[in-house]
Amino acid sequence: MFEEKELQAIAEKRGQYEAAVEKALAKNPEMRKEFTTGGGIPLKRVYTPEDVKDLDYNRDLGFPGAFPYTRGVQPTMYRGRFWTMRQYAGFATAEESNARYRYLLSQGTTGLSVAFDLPTQIGYDSDHPMAQGEVGKVGVAIDSLADMEILFDQIPLDKVSTSMTINAPASVLLAMYIAVGEKQGVPSTELSGTIQNDILKEYIARGTYIFPPKPSMRLITDIFEFCSTHVPKWNTISISGYHIREAGSTAIQEVAFTLADGIAYVEAAVKKGQDPNVFGKRLSFFFNAHNDFLEEVAKFRAARRLWAKIMRDRFGVTDKSAQMLRFHTQTAGSTLTAQQPENNIVRVAIQTLAAVLGGTQSLHTNSLDEALALPTEKSVRIALRTQQIVAYESGVTQTIDPLAGSYVIEALTNQIEEGAAEYIRKIDEMGGMLVAIEKGYVQQQIQDAAYEYQKAVESGDRVVVGVNRFQIEEDASERTLLKVDPVVGEMQAKKLAKLKESRDNLKVKACLEDVRKAAQGEENLMPPIIEAVRNYATEGEICGVLREVFGEYRENVVL
Repeated sequence: MFEEKELQAIAEKRGQYEAAVEKALAKNPEMRKEFTTGGGIPLKRVYTPEDVKDLDYNRDLGFPGAFPYTRGVQPTMYRGRFWTMRQYAGFATAEESNARYRYLLSQGTTGLSVAFDLPTQIGYDSDHPMAQGEVGKVGVAIDSLADMEILFDQIPLDKVSTSMTINAPASVLLAMYIAVGEKQGVPSTELSGTIQNDILKEYIARGTYIFPPKPSMRLITDIFEFCSTHVPKWNTISISGYHIREAGSTAIQEVAFTLADGIAYVEAAVKKGQDPNVFGKRLSFFFNAHNDFLEEVAKFRAARRLWAKIMRDRFGVTDKSAQMLRFHTQTAGSTLTAQQPENNIVRVAIQTLAAVLGGTQSLHTNSLDEALALPTEKSVRIALRTQQIVAYESGVTQTIDPLAGSYVIEALTNQIEEGAAEYIRKIDEMGGMLVAIEKGYVQQQIQDAAYEYQKAVESGDRVVVGVNRFQIEEDASERTLLKVDPVVGEMQAKKLAKLKESRDNLKVKACLEDVRKAAQGEENLMPPIIEAVRNYATEGEICGVLREVFGEYRENVVL
């Protein structure tokens, strides 16, 4: 992008600048401190065209909506329409969560994002001994289609896009959503939304797995195949770097391990004879928006460019929509502090701006009190308003990729892409992501990064405002927090008992047997699961059958 003569002139001027800096540093030696991004990338004092001298505009940037999608996946981006504004929500019962969803929609959210409680996430009904004390705590308790009907009562599924953070039992919850749509008169072909359905990152970083890797991958590819025909507007997976970052990874590791997971899913589907030009259109990604503003903007741009190259060059994908990396972003929960929680509003605003300038398609903003409890109605409204202020008042949405051409942004974008590609190369040499996970390589890399970050915080080298600097005395009694009534578990157990008395249990037994036979064979599991759900078989019953056939995963502990 720059002529050699011009670069030489810049180098001469830089020499003069560096000489002047050296004079200043000689008087103030403490100013020689080295600076890095939050992810550990060394930062220069100043960036010039020399740092992007090999940048080729058409090859590396291009235009929005065109390969390699560095500048965005849509030609008009936010000038056409804003990102989908979601708020991750769900707690206690389906009734209470439904009220929160309807409130959020009335306040301007343009999509729903469902948080399920831990028993639901690991395939247990609310009356199971393993669910005791956890029902409705970190999300909504969903045991059967009856709960799902209440959850989406008076919410038109043909008009609202829904994201569901569910992984191991994703097929069951998707089946429930399809069945609710049918009851509303909305065919599955008109449903839009996303299921997370990303089991590899559960083995890596989060832990809500049920089945071993092989049957888990089968469930995922069965969903790909089924939805390609029956639910074509549905994003069949949200390949998640968010939880990898929350576990302590760097920005480069977040991109690398997320895309390596994506490669594993594509490879698994291709082996089953599926066309990546078809199912590739419904792959979506989920990233973290962390505190380091410049690094985060560059991270999103690098991820888009690298994935486009992977799909084109590695898998021979020619369909433009299947080459695109479309992603949801959530602001970083791990950066929220219990100390001076009002500061979290500022953190979330910075992270929101990074996600928007990075070109996200969907966004959830965390609430100020989430380091302490589930968010109150007031705090979730502030979080939503943060998105709306950036969208309507900041002006950054009026031009596409406005930071493009910034020497530091382009240099960081290149460094993150190169660093992530190197990790992927190492994982390929090991035999792929499943092997790397089984060996504990990925987990160890994340643990090491998390340890280094924590050491920097404890030493004071990395400042966390209100935690290791600028502390104040606080009165915790002044805080208003949302608390889930412990009686929720008893209520759910009673609802389940009543459901099992009223349903056709002979029909349920037959449906569960059909699920068993399908699991033992090779047919797609979605049709029998949907039929079982329609007849009010519970999630725990369906997952129980699959546990019997597939077994359960036991973690390979890495020390």
